[in-house]
This record gives sequence, structure tokens and C-alpha cells, in this order.
Amino acid sequence: MGNGLILGIETSCDETAAAVVERGRRTVSSVVASQIATHARYGGVVPELASREHLHAIVPVVRAALEQAGVGFKDLDAVAVTAGPGLAGALLVGITYAKALAYANRLPLVAVNHLEGHIHAVLLREREEHDARESEEPVLALVASGGHTHLYLARPQSGLWSYGLIGRTVDDAAGEAFDKVAKLLGLGYPGGPWIDALARFGDPDGVPFSFSQVKTKAHLRGKTPRTKGASTSPIAELDPHFLFSFSGIKTAALRYVEVHGLRNEAERRADLLYPARAEGDGRGTDGVARPPQTKDEALALCTQVTLDLIASFQHAVIGDLMKKTFGAAERLGANRILVTGGVAANRELRERFSQEAAARRLAISFPTKTLSTDNAAMIAAAAWPRYEASQFAPADLSADPVLRLA
Repeated sequence: MGNGLILGIETSCDETAAAVVERGRRTVSSVVASQIATHARYGGVVPELASREHLHAIVPVVRAALEQAGVGFKDLDAVAVTAGPGLAGALLVGITYAKALAYANRLPLVAVNHLEGHIHAVLLREREEHDARESEEPVLALVASGGHTHLYLARPQSGLWSYGLIGRTVDDAAGEAFDKVAKLLGLGYPGGPWIDALARFGDPDGVPFSFSQVKTKAHLRGKTPRTKGASTSPIAELDPHFLFSFSGIKTAALRYVEVHGLRNEAERRADLLYPARAEGDGRGTDGVARPPQTKDEALALCTQVTLDLIASFQHAVIGDLMKKTFGAAERLGANRILVTGGVAANRELRERFSQEAAARRLAISFPTKTLSTDNAAMIAAAAWPRYEASQFAPADLSADPVLRLA
């Protein structure tokens, strides 16, 4: 074994990322090229544009990660890459380049599941902050992002991790609901930071959102799920108490906007935030409008009615995530919870989850804000135990947009 360095490459959605991580424990370098400015005008990720942007960015991003780490290919032990789930075209860019690098430099290639990467984003933070031997106790992991909302029971076994699926969304992911409600209200993309920034100026009890228990349909037992959100894991055998559904609250927000005449306000706000490219419109250097940081800025964009809607929406979504996560922890006897994915960057989520965990005397961990969103350090970290076990990718590795973890 050489220097213990793995180059990770991540291109599952709209960020081109590369990182060098040492033995799954220390981030040596991490570079992320964001595509937010490209997709913001459309209010969401356009797959064809994402693939094109990855093609433009992949070579300079990998080069920058190696330069930042001060290493060359001869110093690496392996190359790791996200194999799925994600956008097929985007995944293929990273996989093709990683395979070429591995072949040209005679390095083993490690394929990593994107969801496992998010879980290792938390573990990487813990290893960097507390250089101690990891517990063999199972942990409950909530992965909540723009494309996924999953609950896993993760078990470390002689360095490798195994995962049991406990719960998941049957339709929209939590982050997707944030993005769609933000778009409905004429706010920026991605929607999560906008909702989080504005929610603190509204009344979380102003709009009575609620969630009903998801019911599994017997006639679908054993059949392939038909919704996008359920395509990466089966749901028929899961406990319905731990199934999530966010399409209903998205529809409820739409009805509230229509009933309370907020549509014109939303359209004016969208025109304000996304005019034809012009200087002096409050944008940053990347052309992306920034969420407001003060109440005056918030009120200049939104009426109090809209702020109350936003606060209530966020409060309800986080409440549902908490109810099912802590319910699963109690049912399974888990003493430790990991919360990860892009939604884990949410300020209110971190506060409420931490308070509830403390009240229940459970250990809880989050990734850093940087490691919450898609990055390659988490891919390289997740690859290390697989590298040690010689679990290398085959030569015919290809993208799997619906790759399962459990």
C-alpha cells in the first residue's frame, strides 16, 4: 500500500467535483465547480446542460484538485468515482474520465454509490475532528437531498459498511420539495438556501400544514415503483411509518398561493430576481442572486403572508423528517444518528434535530456545510474501505442512474 491517497470524482448531478483524501480520514484537497448559474434561469437542473458543463469542467477540476493536494498520479493509490444514482449523462462524464485516468496510470478504480458517499461525508468529518477508533455499533442515517430522502441502518463490519433500507420517499425528495416551492414563489435556485434564509422572518405556525401516514398499496407489492422518487429502492416491504411523501405539501403550498392571491407577487419577485442579465441587480460575480440576510431585505422581496407560508412549509417538512427518523431510531434501538445530504445544511433542521437528540440522549452528527452538498471528498472517503478490501470496479463499469445502496 502506498501513500493512502485516493482521487475521488463526482458528477452525479450539477456539480463537477474532485478531491484527494488520505485513508478515508483526511481531506487533502477538494474542488467543486458549481453549475448554479447555468441552471438558475430554468429553476432546476437541465440534464443536457449538466452533461455539457461536466465535459467542460472535468479536466481542470481534477487538475486543480491534484495541484491543491501537491500530488501527481504517481502518488495515488486509486481513483474513485460515483457510479450512481444520478443523471445518466452526467454520471457517464465522470465514469469515462475516471476509467481513462485509472487505465493510463495503472491505478485501480473504485465505484462508489452516491448515497454511501453522503453517509461517509459525516464519517469523514468525525474522523478529521476525532482521530479515534470507530465504534462497531450500527447507526441510523438520514440522507436528505434534492434527489433522495432515505433512512438506512448502517453497520460497520471489519472496516466495510453494510446498509439496510429502513424508509424512503415514495415521490418527491425533501430537497426537491424545497426547490419546487421556492420556484412556485418566484425565488432563486437552488431553493433550499432561499427557504432557509426567509423562514426565520415568518411564523412557523401561520399555515397549518400537516402530513398523513403513507399507505402502501397491496396491488403494487413486488412490482417496480412507478414514481421517480421510488425508483432507486423498493417500498412494498418497508414499514409505512417510515415512508416519506412530499408531493402533498407541495400541492398544499400551491393551493395556498392561489387562494391567497400570491401568484402575482411571485411573478413580480421572479422578474426582480431574474431580469435580463444586467449590472447592478444585486447579483454576485457568478450571476446568481443571493438570499436576503435581514428582515428589511426579506420584506422588500416578500409580504409577511409569504414569509409565514415559507416558515410554515419548512417547519412542517423538518417536523416530518424528525418524526420518522427518531421513530425509526426508537424502533431499532439505534443510539446514534447521522443526518446528511444537501438538506442537512439547513439551519433550522440542525437546531431541531440536535435539540431532539439531546432530549432523547442520542448522539447525532452532521457533515460540514461544505460536505453536505455534492462533493468528491465524500466519494474518496467512501472508497477507502472498498480499496482496502480490493473491491475494484470492473472494466465495463457504466452509469447506473437508479443504483441501489441497500
